[in-house]
Amino acid sequence: MKAKIAIDAMGGDFAPAACVQGAQLALEETPNIEIYLVGRSSEISSLIKGRGDGIYIVDAKEVITMDEAPALSVRRKKDSSINRAMGMLKNREADVFIGAGNTGAVVCAATMILRTLPGVERPGIAIIFPTVKGFSLMIDVGANIDPKPLHLFQYGLMGAAYAELILDKKNPSLGLLNIGEEESKGTEFMKIVNTLLKEGAANYIGNIEGRDIFFGKCDVVVADGFVGNVALKVSESVAMATAALLKKHIKQSILSRLGALLMLPALKKMKRDMDYTEYGGAPLLGVDGNVIICHGSSSSKAIKNSIKVAKEMVDIDLREKIRDRIASVQIGEIR
Repeated sequence: MKAKIAIDAMGGDFAPAACVQGAQLALEETPNIEIYLVGRSSEISSLIKGRGDGIYIVDAKEVITMDEAPALSVRRKKDSSINRAMGMLKNREADVFIGAGNTGAVVCAATMILRTLPGVERPGIAIIFPTVKGFSLMIDVGANIDPKPLHLFQYGLMGAAYAELILDKKNPSLGLLNIGEEESKGTEFMKIVNTLLKEGAANYIGNIEGRDIFFGKCDVVVADGFVGNVALKVSESVAMATAALLKKHIKQSILSRLGALLMLPALKKMKRDMDYTEYGGAPLLGVDGNVIICHGSSSSKAIKNSIKVAKEMVDIDLREKIRDRIASVQIGEIR
């Protein structure tokens, strides 16, 4: 089945060039896709080099910048690239939305235009973390910073569905990110979430701590948006600081440089494992449509890999499968 993918071509630090280049790379590697680049047509068209087969430009004159208030900008800028692309998804003119721009605006537009799936109260952003065992999924990392216990329970269900269907994790295990493993740890809010997951989620292993994430203790890490976003940003900072410190110490002696040369293949593999561009963006789970949110500094490679994930989401009909997972649980009883 041909997948129609709408990209906010004006979103991201390197837009629209990264979006155009990523689209062209994806068309070379991924069959049965059509890509709609939404944004200022004059800027986009000037960047298309060589063959443009499979790429279509949808003009949108307004841009929501990174520093704008999400809800206000979505309401005021009706002809923004985010709103136009999200509208295409709403009207079934596209199957997936991809954007690397203002995350809050993307979440707001998706919630306002697409609405949430039946039974889902709040959407959550899921992101892939590399671990010593492969990788894990964390949800939520910033869509909802003031959640209810039920929201985190639903994140667990949706995260497990994504891990199984897209990441090929069989019977994925779930853990709740908390300040200790014991059931007595954490706030009253976290204790309620723990009880909900224990009673209603399959393969729930209980509370996990921050140190467990990168050791792959579970396949899906459930977190509230505030804690999840802090964990994400700290992880990014540690990765960058580690790389900087490694370079600094390698340069201090000839012996260190020789050692680094011998370790170069292993260092390259480690870098690839920790490179967010390899994982194809973060799905916004729970809205009535397939939405992928990319890092603001996404390169053409990151956009290309997001398009590959988008095609997988269409092929397996992820939205309908998550809808079925939510519908299969008696939410009223769990409240």
